[in-house]
Amino acid sequence: MKHHFHPTVLREYDIRGIIGETLGADDARAIGRAFGTLLREAGGTTVAVGYDGRVSSPMLEHALVEGLTASGCDVVRIGMGATPMLYYAEASDEEVDGGIQITGSHNPPNYNGFKMVFQGRPFFGADIQKLGALAADGAFACGTGEVITKDILGAYVERLLEGLAGIDPAKLEGLRVGWDAGNGAAGPALEALAARLPGEHHLLYTDVDGHFPNHHPDPTVEANLADLRALVANKNLDFGVAFDGDGDRIGAIDGTGRVVWGDQLLMIYAEDLLKTRPHSTIIADVKASRALFDRVAELGGEPLMWKTGHSLIKSKMKETGAPLAGEMSGHVFFADTYYGFDDALYAGIRLLAASARLGKSVTELRGAIPPMLNTPELRFQVDEVRKFAAMAEIAGRLTTSPGPEVESVNTTDGVRVSTADGWWLLRASNTQDVLVARAESETPEGLERLLAQIDAQLAASGLERGESVGH
Repeated sequence: MKHHFHPTVLREYDIRGIIGETLGADDARAIGRAFGTLLREAGGTTVAVGYDGRVSSPMLEHALVEGLTASGCDVVRIGMGATPMLYYAEASDEEVDGGIQITGSHNPPNYNGFKMVFQGRPFFGADIQKLGALAADGAFACGTGEVITKDILGAYVERLLEGLAGIDPAKLEGLRVGWDAGNGAAGPALEALAARLPGEHHLLYTDVDGHFPNHHPDPTVEANLADLRALVANKNLDFGVAFDGDGDRIGAIDGTGRVVWGDQLLMIYAEDLLKTRPHSTIIADVKASRALFDRVAELGGEPLMWKTGHSLIKSKMKETGAPLAGEMSGHVFFADTYYGFDDALYAGIRLLAASARLGKSVTELRGAIPPMLNTPELRFQVDEVRKFAAMAEIAGRLTTSPGPEVESVNTTDGVRVSTADGWWLLRASNTQDVLVARAESETPEGLERLLAQIDAQLAASGLERGESVGH
């Protein structure tokens, strides 16, 4: 039975669409059939399946399981939970060969999608295109797989707690922490975890609600941290941690209410990790502050700038053996004493651990980070067909005739240009018809000059920055 997906659904890092418009049960069934076929061809037999708290998730899960079993794969259903709990189910069980989480991540409530792991590696890019082509041909394997249901929440929480191994409990007893699950899928695991943690813990919005009645679950948008900030201030807590809708991205604020951005968290984690693993490679995406790369080098690590995208970072970690990586978007990956996938609950635990081991509060650690002026992520609409061509033109100009103000040009992912004023980035989004820009300087005047350089490059390709659009 051939199946054609809506052209917008098969994305670079995952599969995602709007329920009832571009994504439905038939698509989920076809994804199960195609993924199961590819896994069986590679010698695998068993897939773990989980889902987030969105209203449409149980319907998609049901259809996905039908598709997987019809391809001859066995399924381990782990039920509703955070995406990293699904990753844990796949990584910790030798009999599980693949994993699929149904999740809309941080998108609006009417979106949903699928994040996939294939024999221990992220399934993305060319894999997703191959899945689409296989479905269009209808070249599915056939069989009758078995289905079992497994409750792994307890085991997952136990594994998270190992992130505090070796730390004197007395160092943790005085900690007072706020946590905001944002009505996302991490809520139940957070409740179970907080009940076991030393110290005092105050929880917000742990009840799972796919309508997200309190605030949108995206901790990279500062407005979404308002309730956590108020909690930390009112109860005089040491710091606060927030999660996105499926629990794979972390946000944090210190005791004074300052946001600890993704690259700043990575600086804290790097300082902790490099004490026991000197000279390690630490990876961050091209959007991260220069201060991070400088700090990793200063601490004796090997900083590596890589492409944005959780699947791309995970693949680069496997290739380089890096024990730590992170993105501005709040995906943090630990592969020192963990599995190398992005888990915001575990990242929260490691923030407690870093503070205890370094003997400094999160507020002190955040205060030691040099102040930088940076733009938020500027996103502006460019026609899908034009965005990559424009980026190729801009990269070509900057590498052949960069101009006297340019110190270096990095083309790992778009263009990242360093000057005496700081740096600016321009790249094509892999998930939307937008270009993404960011700039960072130590002075307001420097920031203006950097933005002027971005505008000049855009103008030379017949584009302009215009109004920034949302995610």
